[in-house]
Amino acid sequence: MVDVGEKNITKRTATARTLVILPDSVLAHFTDNDITTKKGSVFQTAILAGIMGAKQTSNLIPLCHPLALDKVNIDIELNDKKEVVIECTAKLSGKTGVEMEALTGASIAALTIYDMCKAFSQDIVIKETRLIEKRGGKSDIG
Repeated sequence: MVDVGEKNITKRTATARTLVILPDSVLAHFTDNDITTKKGSVFQTAILAGIMGAKQTSNLIPLCHPLALDKVNIDIELNDKKEVVIECTAKLSGKTGVEMEALTGASIAALTIYDMCKAFSQDIVIKETRLIEKRGGKSDIG
Protein backbone atom coordinates (compact mmCIF):
# COMPACT_ATOMS: atom_id res chain seq x y z
CA MET A 1 0.00 0.00 0.00
CA VAL A 2 1.05 3.59 -0.49
CA ASP A 3 2.28 5.26 2.71
CA VAL A 4 -0.17 8.03 3.58
CA GLY A 5 1.12 8.50 7.13
CA GLU A 6 2.54 11.99 6.49
CA LYS A 7 -0.50 13.30 4.60
CA ASN A 8 -2.91 15.75 6.18
CA ILE A 9 -6.44 14.74 7.11
CA THR A 10 -8.87 16.55 4.83
CA LYS A 11 -12.54 16.23 3.90
CA ARG A 12 -12.76 14.07 0.80
CA THR A 13 -15.66 13.16 -1.46
CA ALA A 14 -15.98 11.21 -4.69
CA THR A 15 -18.93 10.46 -6.94
CA ALA A 16 -19.02 7.68 -9.52
CA ARG A 17 -21.67 6.85 -12.09
CA THR A 18 -22.61 3.55 -13.73
CA LEU A 19 -25.11 3.20 -16.57
CA VAL A 20 -27.17 0.05 -17.05
CA ILE A 21 -29.15 -0.61 -20.22
CA LEU A 22 -32.25 -2.71 -19.66
CA PRO A 23 -34.11 -4.33 -22.55
CA ASP A 24 -37.83 -3.74 -23.01
CA SER A 25 -38.62 -7.13 -21.44
CA VAL A 26 -37.16 -5.84 -18.15
CA LEU A 27 -38.49 -2.29 -18.50
CA ALA A 28 -42.00 -3.76 -18.79
CA HIS A 29 -41.73 -4.49 -15.05
CA PHE A 30 -40.82 -0.87 -14.16
CA THR A 31 -43.56 0.72 -12.02
CA ASP A 32 -43.53 3.27 -9.20
CA ASN A 33 -39.86 4.16 -9.87
CA ASP A 34 -38.63 0.60 -9.29
CA ILE A 35 -38.70 -2.94 -10.62
CA THR A 36 -40.11 -5.74 -8.50
CA THR A 37 -38.96 -9.33 -8.95
CA LYS A 38 -39.44 -12.52 -6.96
CA LYS A 39 -36.36 -11.39 -5.00
CA GLY A 40 -38.02 -8.07 -4.12
CA SER A 41 -37.44 -4.40 -4.91
CA VAL A 42 -34.55 -4.15 -7.38
CA PHE A 43 -33.45 -0.55 -6.87
CA GLN A 44 -33.81 -0.64 -3.09
CA THR A 45 -31.77 -3.84 -2.92
CA ALA A 46 -29.16 -2.37 -5.29
CA ILE A 47 -28.82 0.70 -3.06
CA LEU A 48 -28.12 -1.46 -0.02
CA ALA A 49 -25.71 -3.69 -1.96
CA GLY A 50 -23.85 -0.66 -3.31
CA ILE A 51 -23.42 0.82 0.15
CA MET A 52 -22.21 -2.55 1.46
CA GLY A 53 -19.82 -2.85 -1.49
CA ALA A 54 -18.35 0.60 -0.91
CA LYS A 55 -17.72 -0.33 2.72
CA GLN A 56 -15.90 -3.51 1.62
CA THR A 57 -13.67 -1.95 -1.05
CA SER A 58 -10.38 -2.66 0.72
CA ASN A 59 -11.38 -6.35 0.98
CA LEU A 60 -12.12 -6.52 -2.75
CA ILE A 61 -9.34 -4.47 -4.34
CA PRO A 62 -5.74 -5.28 -3.44
CA LEU A 63 -3.70 -2.50 -1.81
CA CYS A 64 -6.67 -0.21 -1.13
CA HIS A 65 -6.56 1.35 2.31
CA PRO A 66 -9.36 0.32 4.67
CA LEU A 67 -11.32 3.52 5.25
CA ALA A 68 -13.77 4.61 7.91
CA LEU A 69 -16.37 6.15 5.63
CA ASP A 70 -18.47 8.99 7.01
CA LYS A 71 -21.20 8.56 4.41
CA VAL A 72 -22.13 6.57 1.31
CA ASN A 73 -25.15 7.57 -0.73
CA ILE A 74 -26.54 5.82 -3.80
CA ASP A 75 -29.15 7.30 -6.13
CA ILE A 76 -30.75 5.23 -8.87
CA GLU A 77 -33.07 6.59 -11.54
CA LEU A 78 -34.26 5.83 -15.06
CA ASN A 79 -33.28 8.66 -17.43
CA ASP A 80 -34.97 9.90 -20.63
CA LYS A 81 -32.95 7.41 -22.71
CA LYS A 82 -34.34 4.54 -20.58
CA GLU A 83 -30.91 3.97 -19.04
CA VAL A 84 -30.62 3.19 -15.35
CA VAL A 85 -28.29 5.81 -13.87
CA ILE A 86 -26.56 4.82 -10.64
CA GLU A 87 -24.60 7.48 -8.75
CA CYS A 88 -22.58 6.64 -5.67
CA THR A 89 -21.07 9.35 -3.48
CA ALA A 90 -18.62 8.46 -0.72
CA LYS A 91 -17.38 10.89 1.94
CA LEU A 92 -14.83 10.87 4.73
CA SER A 93 -12.28 12.93 6.61
CA GLY A 94 -8.98 11.16 6.03
CA LYS A 95 -5.57 10.94 4.45
CA THR A 96 -6.57 9.25 1.21
CA GLY A 97 -9.36 9.64 -1.32
CA VAL A 98 -12.58 7.68 -1.69
CA GLU A 99 -12.69 7.25 -5.48
CA MET A 100 -12.40 3.48 -5.30
CA GLU A 101 -15.21 3.29 -2.75
CA ALA A 102 -17.51 5.35 -4.98
CA LEU A 103 -16.59 3.29 -8.05
CA THR A 104 -17.08 0.03 -6.17
CA GLY A 105 -20.43 1.13 -4.76
CA ALA A 106 -21.77 2.08 -8.19
CA SER A 107 -20.45 -1.16 -9.72
CA ILE A 108 -21.92 -3.43 -7.05
CA ALA A 109 -25.29 -1.68 -7.36
CA ALA A 110 -25.20 -2.33 -11.13
CA LEU A 111 -24.27 -5.98 -10.64
CA THR A 112 -27.16 -6.35 -8.20
CA ILE A 113 -29.58 -4.94 -10.76
CA TYR A 114 -28.24 -7.43 -13.30
CA ASP A 115 -28.57 -10.32 -10.86
CA MET A 116 -32.11 -9.45 -9.85
CA CYS A 117 -33.35 -8.83 -13.41
CA LYS A 118 -31.57 -11.65 -15.26
CA ALA A 119 -34.66 -13.87 -14.93
CA PHE A 120 -36.51 -11.41 -17.21
CA SER A 121 -33.64 -11.12 -19.72
CA GLN A 122 -29.92 -11.68 -20.00
CA ASP A 123 -29.59 -8.87 -22.55
CA ILE A 124 -28.79 -6.38 -19.78
CA VAL A 125 -25.72 -4.25 -20.43
CA ILE A 126 -23.61 -2.59 -17.78
CA LYS A 127 -22.45 0.19 -20.07
CA GLU A 128 -19.94 2.31 -18.20
CA THR A 129 -18.60 3.10 -14.78
CA ARG A 130 -16.65 6.31 -14.30
CA LEU A 131 -15.56 8.86 -11.77
CA ILE A 132 -17.72 11.99 -12.01
CA GLU A 133 -16.26 14.13 -9.25
CA LYS A 134 -13.48 14.03 -6.65
CA ARG A 135 -12.83 16.68 -3.98
CA GLY A 136 -10.23 16.98 -1.25
CA GLY A 137 -6.56 16.12 -1.19
CA LYS A 138 -4.17 17.54 -3.75
CA SER A 139 -6.22 17.11 -6.93
CA ASP A 140 -9.88 17.85 -7.58
CA ILE A 141 -11.80 16.43 -10.55
CA GLY A 142 -15.21 17.47 -11.80
